[in-house]
Amino acid sequence: MTDFLAAFGLLLALEGIFFAALPGVAQRVLSEAAQSPAERMRLVGILFAVIGVVLIWAVRWGGFF
Repeated sequence: MTDFLAAFGLLLALEGIFFAALPGVAQRVLSEAAQSPAERMRLVGILFAVIGVVLIWAVRWGGFF
């Protein structure tokens, strides 16, 4: 649970930095995402989830890093 909370905190920090440093880009990205078809959003979400799980596995148990 500690690792999860640390990862969640890192996610929030990175998003906060992105929104603070590049608010115009963030608005454009969110606007484009809102206009994207639901199926594309679902596919991107699944893709990012798989990449995240593979990355976590590689770091924690794969011995790659």
